[in-house]
Amino acid sequence: MKAKRLTPLFLALVTLSSCKEKTFFHNEGYAFGTSYHISYKATEDLQKGIEAEMAKFNSSLSTYDPNSTISRFNQSGTESFDLSKDPWMLKMVHESIRFSKLSNGAFDITVAPLVDLWGFGPKAKSDPTQAKIDSIRTFVGYKLLKLEKNQLTKSDPRIQLDCGAIAGGYASDIIADFLRHQGIKDYMVEIGGEIVMSGKNPDGNKWRIGINKPVDDSTSTNNDIEKILVLTDKALSTSGNYRSFYVKNGKKYAHTIDPHTGYPVQHSLLSATIIANDCFTADALATACMVIGVDSAMTLIESLPSVDAFFIYNEGGPDNKFKFTSGFKAYLEKE
Repeated sequence: MKAKRLTPLFLALVTLSSCKEKTFFHNEGYAFGTSYHISYKATEDLQKGIEAEMAKFNSSLSTYDPNSTISRFNQSGTESFDLSKDPWMLKMVHESIRFSKLSNGAFDITVAPLVDLWGFGPKAKSDPTQAKIDSIRTFVGYKLLKLEKNQLTKSDPRIQLDCGAIAGGYASDIIADFLRHQGIKDYMVEIGGEIVMSGKNPDGNKWRIGINKPVDDSTSTNNDIEKILVLTDKALSTSGNYRSFYVKNGKKYAHTIDPHTGYPVQHSLLSATIIANDCFTADALATACMVIGVDSAMTLIESLPSVDAFFIYNEGGPDNKFKFTSGFKAYLEKE
């Protein structure tokens, strides 16, 4: 077959499109009840595509949307629930069960009824008496879920799933994947403080990320920095009890619920920062660490490949203390 000759006009269009200069775009807004900030080097603004992905995520995993996949599962009985048409929720459940096993149940997506009871979910807070806690604990636990191929079942119709502990991290992974599919190599995605970064920042260097000082601040206006990290091609998540909490009768109740006791955690660990290859992993492990406390958290993270952690804790003295895994020091900015 004789090859067709390109017309001068077509050649000009090819030349113009291939020479279009890349620049950094910065998108921000609100999604999933929190803010997002996304920077990426591209030839065009992709915010519409990014927000379309966020909308799809919301329709899959938002417990605030009564028509989302997760809400429909929560409203269902004990019959099998088909997840074949929602790969995002399928992955969420599969990976969540894996992290539940890894953390001996410290991370558990069935904790939703306890989260609601203590006033940190979409439902109004009720009076968390011991009797109510004991009653709810009978249908809280990842072992009450069964996932076989694409079919998810629960042993009790009252079981409710809540992916709030990994929503920001998982969504950050999904947006990062969207950017990669657009051929973008230099980007930082931050949703609710959960971050995925790749390549270089606008200055041509690795990305610099600050770890906040864990100061009680329910208004989220205190952003004092404890440490600065320098890294790229990684994901980062920080979990802490210094922003989402309330005080009743002089006692602080933080949003991290221990699935084993049914109560908000009460220990010395103030914040856990996890670095991993993906943000789902970082987010899930940060939550698990906040449940189990600093010593057990150090043991857990040190046992995992390609994962590092930085912990801030206070044992009652005037100053906070730090612990970090052996590989974390490489990410700390030199002072």
